[in-house]
Amino acid sequence: MKAVGIEAMNVFAGTAFLDVRKLSEHRGLDTTRFENLLMKEKTVALPYEDPITFAVNAAKPIVDALSPEERDRIEMVITCTESAFDFGKSMSTYCHSLLGLNRNCRLFEIKNACYSGAAGIQMAVNFVLSQASPGAKALVLATDISRFMVEEGGDALTADWSFAEPSNGSGAVAMLISDQPHIFQVDVGANGYYGYEVMDTCRPTVDGDAGDSDLSLLSYLDCCENAFLEYKKRVPDADFAATFTYLAYHCPFGGMIKGAHRNMMRKMVRAKPQEIEEDFQRRVTPGMIHCQRVANIMGATTALAIASTIDHGDFETPKRIGAFSYGSGCCSEFFSGVVRKEGQQRLRAMGIQAHLDRRTELTMEEYDRLLVGSNAVRFGTRNVVLDTGFIARARSAMDKPVLFLKEIKEFHREYEWVG
Repeated sequence: MKAVGIEAMNVFAGTAFLDVRKLSEHRGLDTTRFENLLMKEKTVALPYEDPITFAVNAAKPIVDALSPEERDRIEMVITCTESAFDFGKSMSTYCHSLLGLNRNCRLFEIKNACYSGAAGIQMAVNFVLSQASPGAKALVLATDISRFMVEEGGDALTADWSFAEPSNGSGAVAMLISDQPHIFQVDVGANGYYGYEVMDTCRPTVDGDAGDSDLSLLSYLDCCENAFLEYKKRVPDADFAATFTYLAYHCPFGGMIKGAHRNMMRKMVRAKPQEIEEDFQRRVTPGMIHCQRVANIMGATTALAIASTIDHGDFETPKRIGAFSYGSGCCSEFFSGVVRKEGQQRLRAMGIQAHLDRRTELTMEEYDRLLVGSNAVRFGTRNVVLDTGFIARARSAMDKPVLFLKEIKEFHREYEWVG
């Protein structure tokens, strides 16, 4: 069977971040519960950053590295998100235009909570495998943001905050899918998917989330187990403990996947607590390192975990990664692929860790002011010219031009490269 997978991959996690411990103390949250999050930082979306700026900034180094002939073989652009700002128009059209891609291209969007990125990967993989257009490539842009807002005159310090605030981040992962899987070669046909209707978390209004955190945890655990069991039906020799050198879980927060891994090791391997802890540190922790610095970016988080695993694992010899994606509502999938030393070298050349290090740390006072400013770009905004006073400080930490939202004019978003 023809090889297929991720040819190139990059992460963009904005220009500003918060230390989540400082945030939890600022909000007066229970610090003993905070320890269970296993989080360190979260990217904060500035008012002139949106899912398009994140996606394009992630994809541009990938596209720029292609020859004109290779660029013209991108025949599909998929945006994967739950943060769209239009009920009809796809963000993929903006991304396609800003990246200067060939107009002979399919442009569409997938909305499926945190599963959207995995859905985009699988759709692109099957497009390449179909050989409907031999040699074609697909650009998958998993991009999501979270904005916590306060009405003008409101008091951020007395608002109804919860542990969702420190664990929700913003960012994008761009993946070029082709028959040259330099980064991650997908195990074709090795998929276990599992889904059903559950009201664990949802977004019933354009700017608000709702849900049941306990139900979400139970659904995540149920899906992780049953998606892997379905995978095992298709790959009978698969062994949860031995087949995968690393595991990249969708990471709403670190404590959740630690609980999921403990559950899987107990049920699939009958492992003891010490063995489970050692296995978690060895196989799972590499995939959490980037996630702990960006927080949950919904549809992009599984891809971020894969990138983190490749960045921080040992691939002197080829290794297999098992990946689990979960999206509330719900749909889930367990899939796998092989990474070689070349893939790690290519991904490390993108400088993801250096990018995270260059972000500007916000003070709590700056962050609280931004909560009010975020109302300017909420869903349905018709016209606004953004105050870009903070760009100079944020941009000074970046090493290359960065795309920002300039204004919204009659609903149309206009962007500019700064730097």
